[in-house]
Amino acid sequence: MANPRATAATEGGAADLPPASGFRHRFLQTPGLTSHVAVVGEGEPVVMLHGLPQHWWQWRTIGAALGERYQVICPDLRGFGWTRADSPGMGRLTQMDDLLALLDALHLDRIRLVAHDLGAVTAHHLAYAEPERVQAMAILSVPPPFMPFSVSMLPAMRHIPPLLFHRRGRSIAHVFEPPYVVKRMPPETVATYLAPMQRPDIDAAINEVYRWLVFSEMPRMAAGSYRRQRLTVPTLYAFGAEDRPLTADFVRAQCGDLSRFAEHVEITEVPEAAHFMTDDNPQAVERTLRDFFERVG
Repeated sequence: MANPRATAATEGGAADLPPASGFRHRFLQTPGLTSHVAVVGEGEPVVMLHGLPQHWWQWRTIGAALGERYQVICPDLRGFGWTRADSPGMGRLTQMDDLLALLDALHLDRIRLVAHDLGAVTAHHLAYAEPERVQAMAILSVPPPFMPFSVSMLPAMRHIPPLLFHRRGRSIAHVFEPPYVVKRMPPETVATYLAPMQRPDIDAAINEVYRWLVFSEMPRMAAGSYRRQRLTVPTLYAFGAEDRPLTADFVRAQCGDLSRFAEHVEITEVPEAAHFMTDDNPQAVERTLRDFFERVG
């Protein structure tokens, strides 16, 4: 399923990439982008999509562990990390189109998919639009798009207004503090996640991405668009035990009968973790993903 406009670049790297054991780096030319991808391991492909305000380095521990069994591919999405876009603009399906072009450039017809936080929006777009490309999918810290909205979810959205109206040059380090994490992240970890925001184009992308989320995607979910579709890709939803109100029990109760909207959905809990579970408890997340992928798909 090659895209004639998507061409792979040679192996390369940027001088300011943070270290991560075993990862190799590629920069690929896809429509409108120079996409950075970090890869570790060999075998069946697992693509891991980071959240906001993170980048490929989010998967440094989990990806390396899964790399013992799979080829783990961690791209920087448009507006993040070391990927550079020709234009800051972004439509509703732009990141999905970017991902499809990247898969074509890497000659990947079918993948397992992992996504955290904002990366889950792109993962869902792909799973609904091109289910034959996704063998199985795991979503971290984000509920199914068919889950109905309720006022009890409002505390889970307290971070949205500050990011939607983010002022360029102002730090967003506060998102890595409790209650979003169980234990405070080391300052050097926070600095590594936020380092790309020193670039004006990445800093500006925060507003663009959140406008996309708040004014395009959230209204579709609130209007029940995904409740009129069916998710056919086997999917796991994992929630931090301390990520209130979005715990596994809360999501199960809100969704009700999952079989109305999906073929195969599992909901599970990650202990000793809040929203940023990949830093709170990466070992538990890795075990959860490995178990799911070995059983399903």
